[in-house]
Amino acid sequence: MSNQQYDEDAGEHGLFASPPCLMHDIDPASGMIMPDAAQARDVARWRKGERERLIAARLALSPRDRELHSERVARDLDALVPRARHLIVSLYWPFRGEPDLRPWMERAYAAGLRPALPEVAGKGKPLLFRAWAPGARLERGVWNIPYPADGDLVAPAVIIAPLVGFDRACYRLGYGGGFFDRTLFNLRPRPLVIGVGHESGAVATIYPQPHDIPMDWIVTGNSAPQRRHFP
Repeated sequence: MSNQQYDEDAGEHGLFASPPCLMHDIDPASGMIMPDAAQARDVARWRKGERERLIAARLALSPRDRELHSERVARDLDALVPRARHLIVSLYWPFRGEPDLRPWMERAYAAGLRPALPEVAGKGKPLLFRAWAPGARLERGVWNIPYPADGDLVAPAVIIAPLVGFDRACYRLGYGGGFFDRTLFNLRPRPLVIGVGHESGAVATIYPQPHDIPMDWIVTGNSAPQRRHFP
């Protein structure tokens, strides 16, 4: 089994899920709380079905509709992302109908920001972030998603994370590998985190588990960006 398939299956079958108030069950390798098997199986089964449904919905959009949607998401990001020169902003390479922000990434670079792309370092490890520039040599990593092969390792001040689904509390439903949650758990100080996706990805709740980390903002391009409310 490949590393990417292992991580995808692990997420869908609960290896990264966990119950509250069991701090003595922290995994020393990842620093994350170990799972309650029954709860994790139920949540993982539900998430797997939702993930498939929501990905199918966005893939059903026409190429033109996807292009227009990506442009609307980009306009919302213009209003949210600070325009500080040399600010490091991590984005992503589009995958399975995700908003295509590559034009925005090029404009951000031209405006003086420092874009970066994530790299999967291995099973159970946080993401690495590598600086990107137009013309950068790319290699394919997990799920064949490109990353800058020669890019310097950087620490982003802003992370723009693709999402499959989201809820009112700004929790993100991803692909099940746990990469972004694991990464955000380990980042200090915490960057500004913006989840981007389709309005069709809205659900009442993703049934967040203790390993799930909410986004600061959710951007869908079809309504006002949704901000996380702090207690």
